[in-house]
Amino acid sequence: MSEKTVKVGQISCGSGELFLISGPCVIEREPVMMETAEKLKKMAERLNLPLIYKSSYQKDNRSDVNFYQGPGLEEGLRTLEKIKNTFDLPVLSDVHYPDQVQAASEVLDIIQIPAYLCMQTTLVVAAARTGKTVNLKHGQFLAPENMIKPVKKVESTGNNKILLTERGYTFGYNDLVVDPRSFYHLNETGYPVIFDITHSIRKYGIPSADPGGGARQYLNVLARAGVAAGVDGIFIEAHPCPAEALCDAASQYDVNELEEFIKPLIEIHQVNKKYHV
Repeated sequence: MSEKTVKVGQISCGSGELFLISGPCVIEREPVMMETAEKLKKMAERLNLPLIYKSSYQKDNRSDVNFYQGPGLEEGLRTLEKIKNTFDLPVLSDVHYPDQVQAASEVLDIIQIPAYLCMQTTLVVAAARTGKTVNLKHGQFLAPENMIKPVKKVESTGNNKILLTERGYTFGYNDLVVDPRSFYHLNETGYPVIFDITHSIRKYGIPSADPGGGARQYLNVLARAGVAAGVDGIFIEAHPCPAEALCDAASQYDVNELEEFIKPLIEIHQVNKKYHV
């Protein structure tokens, strides 16, 4: 459990209660987004699991210029605002450019800094100055102990509402590795730590629609190891039909099957909390 608690709506991240960040990778047609939100909301209520809805209005880091990048800032924020108001859920999305931060902050409860951009000072500081919670994703290129650097950039603005997300780092040929030592180093910052489970199984260099673009066989072992290591929250991208998803189709989880996947993670978290020193 983290030393600091970060309040997001009615959710106290880092308070000892496992929380979930979930939703489709990128904003798609509104019916898909609303269906996902409704199913996640009902599941979260059954499990008594705090939920934050995530979807990106723009993914500017796709590996091919022809891949779907999302509807863009204005349309994407309208969709997220509708989900926020309809289902009474806090919402999160990526921000890639400083000039988008102000508009995004008017809707988002959490501004997420993409892993590739976690060391971009202008972007990080602009997000921090909004006073909103900032989720810093661990860069694939950065030793986990060096995540204290972007943390300090956020803190320099007087904003201490910080979350840190582990999603693996690049090792070898287009493979991502989750090193459990990373959870230790991120916890040392004192801020809540999240494990982005579905992104950690992505296979870079392979189109996301290709079944080989995600190593799904590792999902269970990685998820359980991360929760046992003491993370505060889990990040699982989910979709009603992953095979038809417009982004990360090979790694997103089927929202209809997500509940059974999460149940043992909650149990592990409860055991871990019981013996936490």
